[in-house]
Amino acid sequence: MNRLITTTAVAAALFGLTAAAQAQDAGSQECGRIRIASMNWASAEVMAAIDQFILKNGYGCDAEIVSGDTMPTFTSMTEKGEPDVAPEVFVNQFREQVDQAVADKRIEYGAKVLRDGSEEGFWIPQYIADAHPDIVKLSDAFEHPELFPAPEDPSKGAVYNCPSGWGCQIMVGNFFKAYDGEDKGFTLVDTGSAAGLDGSIAKAYESKTGWLGYYWSPTAIIGRYPMKKLQFDVAFDAAEWKSCTTQPDCADPKRNAWTPAEVYTLITPRLEKESGPAVEYLKTRSWGNDVVNKVLAWKDENQATGEDTALHFLETRDDVWTDWVPAEVADKVKAAL
Repeated sequence: MNRLITTTAVAAALFGLTAAAQAQDAGSQECGRIRIASMNWASAEVMAAIDQFILKNGYGCDAEIVSGDTMPTFTSMTEKGEPDVAPEVFVNQFREQVDQAVADKRIEYGAKVLRDGSEEGFWIPQYIADAHPDIVKLSDAFEHPELFPAPEDPSKGAVYNCPSGWGCQIMVGNFFKAYDGEDKGFTLVDTGSAAGLDGSIAKAYESKTGWLGYYWSPTAIIGRYPMKKLQFDVAFDAAEWKSCTTQPDCADPKRNAWTPAEVYTLITPRLEKESGPAVEYLKTRSWGNDVVNKVLAWKDENQATGEDTALHFLETRDDVWTDWVPAEVADKVKAAL
């Protein structure tokens, strides 16, 4: 009798395990294979790794990371239907092409992954902003060359330029002209490279001296060194941006604002049709510059990979990511950490 009970219990247990395995397989098949493009910049690399972990462990997807870059990935997605997801795409660079591909049903918008958009413009250290609350706009800073001493000639103010060879170097130069930087006692400083630009900010922080120049967010530097982005004095003028602000030979640049930078996830129509709840996640999850900057600062300080940084984020910021998914999915993700 005991043997019969034992045999029956074992059979029931095996049946339960088989049913659970079948249910798990069914869930995986429902989600299917998802190829995620990991772009060659830090925030996109980290988000791709976060997506892979959540889709795999929370939704049972066969989630795979593939290498990517903006235009090659977009072209492949629209022409070949692969990869399935581009987690972080700066769509303003080619908005008309994206919108046309959406209209043609060759691609779909996912979430606005960077909720407040990428931020480009002119920044000052937060300690300068705190000591001089009257400096709010770019024009306010140009009234105080004495607060931003140039490294070669402290009698002049310095505006640190975009790295050599970058397109934004042209824009910064035209902004400098539009604000009469030279007449107001400033000089435009060429830092030579991204490392040189980062180093100038670090040096300013070490000595608590003034710094004024071009930078962008999200980045590790903004996460490590609190900076204040100055407001522009005028609204963004697309016509001026196209005809003059971005042109190296513009003779009479006008004041302008930096072009808005919206950052979206792009997904393929196949994924939209076939992957159910996983698609809802990709249309929902987003984070702000305040969170991303801190995540990237941790990545930089620890020389971590995108995967390691994703795990660190999931382990330490469940106040952020648990809002992206249903409670039962969050429990599965936590169990896998």
